[in-house]
Amino acid sequence: MVRSEARTRKSEETRERLLDAAAKVFRDKGYAGARLCDIAERAGMHTPGVYYYFPSKEELVEEVLRVGVARTRGYVQERVAGLAESASALDRLRAAIEGHVLMVLEIGDYTSANIRIFGQVPDDVRARHLGDQRAYGGVWRALLEDARAGGEIRSDLDLGVIRMLILGALNWTAEWYRPGPQTATEVAREATAMICDGLGVR
Repeated sequence: MVRSEARTRKSEETRERLLDAAAKVFRDKGYAGARLCDIAERAGMHTPGVYYYFPSKEELVEEVLRVGVARTRGYVQERVAGLAESASALDRLRAAIEGHVLMVLEIGDYTSANIRIFGQVPDDVRARHLGDQRAYGGVWRALLEDARAGGEIRSDLDLGVIRMLILGALNWTAEWYRPGPQTATEVAREATAMICDGLGVR
């Protein structure tokens, strides 16, 4: 029994190490440029071992996409939930913006990989993953609607367009940001100021 549990735990750890390696390789090389041998090497295993956990590259990338959205959504919601009860709807939106940027730039290889490869994966993989994307979009839709209902953001703007512009701009930081004079936290704060000052009721 103890041996069986140890084998199960080791298998789970190997699978997680493989997924971590895949996220980094997909992030760096894109979907087409990522080879299973590169992923296996980064995970410290032989290529045939990858097939034990994931029978195809498509199944591997699908899991990386799923984990990426789940972790990003969880982190953003955790930051929002961690605010005081007295926090305004705009404060919650600020927390979500900062959380998303930090996941893209500093915390989440899975998040960065998701952003880079989502448009590159096969159509059937993308179609199966759309539900996760829409669920995360729903988090942002609710934040914006709450802020509008509370009279905290402008009423003359299309919230659907605003949501897509916000996420598009935040995701694009993965393409141009390089650690240097500005930290990821400072970029997150500047993004928050720009977006919320533009949306807020004066």
